[in-house]
Amino acid sequence: MAYASRIINHSKKLKDVSTLLRRENAATIRYYSNTNRAPLNREDTFNSRLGYPPLERISICSTSTLPVSIIFSTTRSNLSSAMGRPIFGKEFSCLMQSARGFSSGSDLPPHQEIGMPSLSPTMTEGNIARWLKKEGDKVAPGEVLCEVETDKATVEMECMEEGYLAKIVKAEGSKEIQVGEVIAITVEDEEDIGKFKDYTPSSTADAAPTKAEPTPAPPKEEKVKQPSSPPEPKASKPSTPPTGDRVFASPLARKLAEDNNVPLSDIEGTGPEGRIVKADIDEYLASSGKGATAKPSKSTDSKAPALDYVDIPHSQIRKVTASRLAFSKQTIPHYYLTVDTCVDKLMALRSQLNSFKEASGGKRISVNDLVVKAAALALRKVPQCNSSWTDDYIRQFKNVNINVAVQTENGLYVPVVKDADRKGLSTIGEEVRLLAQKAKENSLKPEDYEGGTFTVSNLGGPFGIKQFCAVVNPPQAAILAVGSAEKRVVPGNGPDQFNFASYMPVTLSCDHRVVDGAIGAEWLNAFKGYIENPKSMLL
Repeated sequence: MAYASRIINHSKKLKDVSTLLRRENAATIRYYSNTNRAPLNREDTFNSRLGYPPLERISICSTSTLPVSIIFSTTRSNLSSAMGRPIFGKEFSCLMQSARGFSSGSDLPPHQEIGMPSLSPTMTEGNIARWLKKEGDKVAPGEVLCEVETDKATVEMECMEEGYLAKIVKAEGSKEIQVGEVIAITVEDEEDIGKFKDYTPSSTADAAPTKAEPTPAPPKEEKVKQPSSPPEPKASKPSTPPTGDRVFASPLARKLAEDNNVPLSDIEGTGPEGRIVKADIDEYLASSGKGATAKPSKSTDSKAPALDYVDIPHSQIRKVTASRLAFSKQTIPHYYLTVDTCVDKLMALRSQLNSFKEASGGKRISVNDLVVKAAALALRKVPQCNSSWTDDYIRQFKNVNINVAVQTENGLYVPVVKDADRKGLSTIGEEVRLLAQKAKENSLKPEDYEGGTFTVSNLGGPFGIKQFCAVVNPPQAAILAVGSAEKRVVPGNGPDQFNFASYMPVTLSCDHRVVDGAIGAEWLNAFKGYIENPKSMLL
């Protein structure tokens, strides 16, 4: 009987074979879903379809409605489910090539979404300063699309592929655009430009917060006016009279009574536990007729006039400077070393060199150029100061790249003179002048300010500051603050002899995690030696 029942059950299943084959496509699609599973055996289902072309199998299963991860490529690959396990036992090849920027909607042609690039290591957001192309313009690789204001400078953004600028998502002047956020759309064909007139990128649409629908206001209840009746005299009924001679009153009531010379003992309070409140004082003044002669409040007399001010929006360089210097003071253990350097020989050598430069029509050499050269040579002699701190190690640089602080109307810039220890004074001077001009024009490129290992800040020459302490510029380990030179009276050889000499104070700010006090003093001693014997820098 058992065998007979099995044969009958199998015969009933065989009658439905044709129906099952017709429903195979739906069963295959159901199997792709991560919520429903086909009642068929998956190996039997897929093996029955191996005779179909691979592209036909893919076209049957719409990827827009199924949570299946399919990788399109010109090579053979495995079709994997969302869990990462292979579904097909055999390999298949897909002839469809992938195109970047395909929209999920079927009504849009192939396009490319251009995101805000990261133009510096510390950049997290940027501003669109100016668009050099407009919608509908043809663009080619290497052409400048727009100018982006980064955390350090204004940088030109170039196009990477040929096409047409179909849509400008972020208009000129847009601020605080996150890195990777879509700013423009390009297409390959000119006739596709009009299809993106009202296009909104998915990332922008998702980022926009959904506005909650306003809840309808509850219907207003119409209050029926009661016939006016004469006001009943207000009876002062304290809930619990105060005990003893002490009078309980709120601070405001006590102040109001003091300003109007009202004795609190004559008033019965209506507040909690018989406390006298402001309403009790007002009622007493109204009943006694003293309200007209009440003294004006002192707060009214002492009211200060409103301040006149203007709010200046933060620029990108200002925000970055604030965050980096606050990070430096909060995380870097600073200490400071100051030394006076005699610059008489330095000034004499500078005069001789400038006379030669003027005769040959060259640019003059500044004191700051000599300071940069001396700092670079001292770093080569004491390389521990040419380092930076990390959580796992101290990185000591072999290149001596000196950042020079330049103040502009837009903020503080620190362009870099690379390999300053290997360059002559004329080359250093020309590079510093060029970088300072580019900083004032806000046209520095990332390579003009990245890669510095040490910073020099000079407020003495241009501003006459005698001495100051600079903040370490992370990730560097030290910064040199240069003050102004001044003449001093120094003792001579004899008891009644004295001389005049020019001294320039310099202060070295160090990261104590990297540079110990003795190492900082050794570097300052080397720097002082080059300044006081400047001809040694020329050897």
